[in-house]
Amino acid sequence: MTFRAAEARRDRCERVAALSTVARVGSGTRGPFEGSCDSWIGPRLFLWPERIPGGEPRMTSRGAEKMQNDTIGVDVSKDHLDVHRLYDGASRRFANDKRGHKALIKWLAETPVSRVVFEPTGPYHRAFERALGAAGVPFVKVNPRQARRFAEATGKLAKTDRLDAAMLARMGAMLELEARPARNETLLELKELYMAREALMKDRTAAKNRGKVLMLSLLKRQNAQRLEQIERQIMTIEAAIFQIVEADVGLADRLAILTSIPGVSNITAFALLIEMPELGVLEAGQAASLVGLAPIARQSGRWTGRAFIRGGRASARRALYMPALVATRFNPDLKAKYRQLVEAGKPAKVALIAIMRKLIVLANALLKANRKWAPKSA
Repeated sequence: MTFRAAEARRDRCERVAALSTVARVGSGTRGPFEGSCDSWIGPRLFLWPERIPGGEPRMTSRGAEKMQNDTIGVDVSKDHLDVHRLYDGASRRFANDKRGHKALIKWLAETPVSRVVFEPTGPYHRAFERALGAAGVPFVKVNPRQARRFAEATGKLAKTDRLDAAMLARMGAMLELEARPARNETLLELKELYMAREALMKDRTAAKNRGKVLMLSLLKRQNAQRLEQIERQIMTIEAAIFQIVEADVGLADRLAILTSIPGVSNITAFALLIEMPELGVLEAGQAASLVGLAPIARQSGRWTGRAFIRGGRASARRALYMPALVATRFNPDLKAKYRQLVEAGKPAKVALIAIMRKLIVLANALLKANRKWAPKSA
């Protein structure tokens, strides 16, 4: 040992001895600093619980509030649900089936839950969502792209099921995501029927495209039979949707209001009722943003770019295209607005998008006022 190292060791031992003496005199007990000075690495105040007034650990009001309003993150996969509880960092894995859903809800009942955050994953989250709604657990579905960007913004580049669950819990708590009411069973059934109809529409388009290039008579005959089958199935599903809507007084009234707008057919009204059940409680700007028809500003410094639409619920936006096209010809108010935009130099597609935005804002306003459309008086 060099002279400088020996001197440093002697000084360290003297400081430890002084601290030990003060601790022994102040508390009357053996302090954490007694013993070999080589083994001492720093003060360990957590070994002195008697130094805390009251003799018991205390929880701050912020910590108590955190326990009372806890956020749960759930990563949904085909076979499992990876769950992370934010306030204590507990992680569990449950099976993604009825038994696993019951076990998860029982585990959630151990502490008050403010929200359960998860990403929609096609068919794998639907039964889980129904179980949460039936149990009255508040939940939030977040866009997977936004969740991934949140993780990257916090410096988390690794991606596993367990890490994703923890990330979703942190995202829900930091952004204070608001839980929305669960859809009732009627809307869930309508959603399933509407998705089946959308799939059949894609099959019909594919069968029509195949029929244009088929050469063998056998294949042409089979393709024609397939088209007839698809048409029958589409008509059956549409009849089932109409029957369910007519059986529900609230949905029937909303359907009548939507179809009173010139250009909005039953199919379009079904799409809006199913894909946007929030219509009627939103503000005008919120309705346009939710369907992805609100222009997004692009400006930085002295530069100002063109505004574009993006995001939103694509299925509802697609359903509004043909009604907007019809409205430019047969809806007096929207026809005048369309002509005004075109005459002002707007491209036809930009003017049509503006009409689509007008349609969704009009539908939201009529549902909020609970009245049917009527032409403006001269």
